[in-house]
Amino acid sequence: RSVGSLLARFLTPEVASELRDRRTPRGFGLDDLIASGIANPDSSIGVYAPDAESYDVFAALLTPIVRAHHGVDTGPPIGPGLFQRRHGVLDEVLSTRVRVARNLGGFAFPAGLTAVDRREVERRIVAALSSLPGDLAGHHHRLRDLSPDERRGLIGDHLLFKAGDRFLEAAGITRDWPDARGIFLSNDRRLVAWVNEEDHLRLIAMQPGGDLGEVTDRLDRAHAHLASRLEFAQHPRLGYLASCPSNLGTGMRASVHRRLDGTPGPAAWRARGIQIRGVHGEHSEAEGGVWDLSPIRRLGVSPDDIAEVLTGALRSI
Repeated sequence: RSVGSLLARFLTPEVASELRDRRTPRGFGLDDLIASGIANPDSSIGVYAPDAESYDVFAALLTPIVRAHHGVDTGPPIGPGLFQRRHGVLDEVLSTRVRVARNLGGFAFPAGLTAVDRREVERRIVAALSSLPGDLAGHHHRLRDLSPDERRGLIGDHLLFKAGDRFLEAAGITRDWPDARGIFLSNDRRLVAWVNEEDHLRLIAMQPGGDLGEVTDRLDRAHAHLASRLEFAQHPRLGYLASCPSNLGTGMRASVHRRLDGTPGPAAWRARGIQIRGVHGEHSEAEGGVWDLSPIRRLGVSPDDIAEVLTGALRSI
């Protein structure tokens, strides 16, 4: 058992005994879910679902984890149109970024995806991305076709995911790297899509400054367009499904980069419903006093709720 993770808290001997012999229809078992948490005792969650059915087959473990992280274990359905109202401009914000995590229905999730199915997932998503209109249009770049310098440049610009994540590696998510992975960039680089990283699709709207309204509008339009061409995996109780239980429900992370001087630490931010982390994502540190701030909850809230939590927290500084 891992130490300090939600996995360690809820994988009791009784739960392990109950789930030990269970399998999803694709043949995934308990060991597949918990491999990353066992290998990485410093995990915060400790589990990655290898397929959609895992959330029902292993509910004795996953439901308490979901409840502990989100404060609820169910949420309202979220449609292809994410936002119902316009959001404003955030003061003293260096950049704004809002993303959603999505997986395609009918396929295993990245931890359980075969090489053949991963390429089919890539083909379907790239075809949908290529049809994005107007200011959303751009080009997809296969990871294997990017030079090392191009990759480093995109990572430095906070656009591209990095290889070598030990949490994803232990879960099997980086298997066959970099095959069938890539990044879509709109022509103005304000819409980004990651293909076959932690989830089949990460759709990201971003730009310098604090105009949350522009960012959410761009994400809303792109998501609705893709949802009309792709079937995203959903659950009647859990909403959109993701590899990590932290991304269930809306699957949305709304974040800003902001300089903080003498402000409360991580525990105080968490009490406000906000996660604080470094500018290069989870497990990274601040640079020049600049931190990444984002609401914690994804489930049991609407996309508009998430935007309002972020807005309220920033106004309280």
